[in-house]
Amino acid sequence: MKFFRWLKILLLAYALIGIAAYYLQDYFLFHPEPLTKSAKFDFDYPHREVNIPFDAGSNLNIVQFMPDSSRAAAPVKGVVLYLHGNKKNINWYARQVPAFTGRGYELWMIDYPGFGKSTGPLTEERMYAYAEQLYRLARAKYSADSITIYGKSMGTGIAAWLASRSSCKQLILETPYYSLRSLVQRYLPVYPVSRMIRYNFPTWEFLPKVVAPVVIFHGTEDGVIPYSNAARLQPLLKPADKFITIADGSHNDLPEYEGYKKGLDSVLGF
Repeated sequence: MKFFRWLKILLLAYALIGIAAYYLQDYFLFHPEPLTKSAKFDFDYPHREVNIPFDAGSNLNIVQFMPDSSRAAAPVKGVVLYLHGNKKNINWYARQVPAFTGRGYELWMIDYPGFGKSTGPLTEERMYAYAEQLYRLARAKYSADSITIYGKSMGTGIAAWLASRSSCKQLILETPYYSLRSLVQRYLPVYPVSRMIRYNFPTWEFLPKVVAPVVIFHGTEDGVIPYSNAARLQPLLKPADKFITIADGSHNDLPEYEGYKKGLDSVLGF
């Protein structure tokens, strides 16, 4: 019977896709580019590299970018802790450095396990732990009201977690998601994603616990994290928090829009 033959094919396809999604989820969700320990960063901006042995077999790599040299006479306004997205390493995200150092801030970036020079197990808990270690390092130099926590894409869930449990000046999220599982559910609507995907990053759970001001940037044409997914976070914001919509903005081009630049000026100054 053709019906049962096609039903078997559909069930087999469903099972194979589900198995692939489960066992290959790290491959689909993360796109790291590791670097050797001896690799040299070739940035055009003043910077300092810090390596912290997290445990016996893990290294946390941090790059601290200094404020623009043209502002040498001006006092440093504080530090921005930048938690990046799911691809490559700090080299890829360093193009955003001038937006922060040019406004008088230090910008500190970490790489997650397996990204760049950072090593260790790639788990949600370990990514939180590395972010917390970055915060502790910042607190050794800056007061909490001089620390801005910034998350980009995948890093927004980690940034929201950190701000929900650490005092800071403000939390800024660029292209956030409601939760990572809700995002995956969009691509696999007929699968029990909550039981399949090990990673959650429930931004929606963390935001109500953030005492500091929150600013969100999201583009209406984001093809990676749909605007509708991020918009689900709006009801969780405090009255004074901001959700800044960038008309026609996509996932990686928001810094090119005046709405983003003006929004960043309003919270960081120039």
